[in-house]
Amino acid sequence: MAMLGVIGGSGLYDIDGLEERRTVAVKSPWGTPSDEITLGRLGGIEVAFLPRHGRGHVLSPSDIDYRANIDALKRLGVTDILSLSACGSFREGLPPGTFVVVDQFVDRTFARPKSFFGKGMVAHVSMADPACARLGDLVEEAADFAEVTLHRGGTYLAMEGPQFSTRAEANLYRAWGCDVIGMTNMPEAKLAREAEICYATVAMVTDFDCWHEQHGSVDVTDVIAVMQKNAMAAKALIKGAAPLLAERRPAACPHGCDHALEHALITAPGARDPQLVAKLDAVAGRLLKSEG
Repeated sequence: MAMLGVIGGSGLYDIDGLEERRTVAVKSPWGTPSDEITLGRLGGIEVAFLPRHGRGHVLSPSDIDYRANIDALKRLGVTDILSLSACGSFREGLPPGTFVVVDQFVDRTFARPKSFFGKGMVAHVSMADPACARLGDLVEEAADFAEVTLHRGGTYLAMEGPQFSTRAEANLYRAWGCDVIGMTNMPEAKLAREAEICYATVAMVTDFDCWHEQHGSVDVTDVIAVMQKNAMAAKALIKGAAPLLAERRPAACPHGCDHALEHALITAPGARDPQLVAKLDAVAGRLLKSEG
């Protein structure tokens, strides 16, 4: 059964219109999720909403327990994640207020655990196409319903933060061909892939970073003002996406997101660390049960 997980970024700490609304605290062997998760029904589908930074924005990008967040959503039965994230733009054609459906990432984070796997249980998943194109199609259609200015396709540079970029860094990332910059979608996208959850990022542009000569450095006051407008548009986008997913979610993802671990586990069953295997009961449960 399909279940939509929504991870709300800066400015998005709740969503509207949930029926049968309730809040749960999910325990994860990987740590503490960012906050309690709100459950309900929207547009005919079960929805789980998690504010990435916690309600009140209490967690910096480096302090978020990304593994606990993804594991918690997996335990609840989430099959598809729509990740909404505030970001800066590297392109004139992507001004503040624009939403970008990201299809590629460059990961420059360095202070975060990036995998559920490791010593005693090694796995290598493909990240060639890190975002689910099927979900991207759905979001693009929902944007028309929500009257959201949306750009399809783009590369998201994930930086560690919490400071914004230097001008030299911004110009370097632009030269690399990156389109937007944020601090949170890595390792989130990698972990969603390991957990076999379809994942799509909607990057909500708040500023031009610091490369733009006419806009200068990033001003938090200006960012917050745009962020608030973006949050309203994001809620409309979610409201439009939910019924589309309810109607069209196939039994199996045509891009293989829900079977990403199929050929990824390297460690022989007899050599696996039992403690790590136990922690993977939700993330890799489908495969581990079939092997057992």
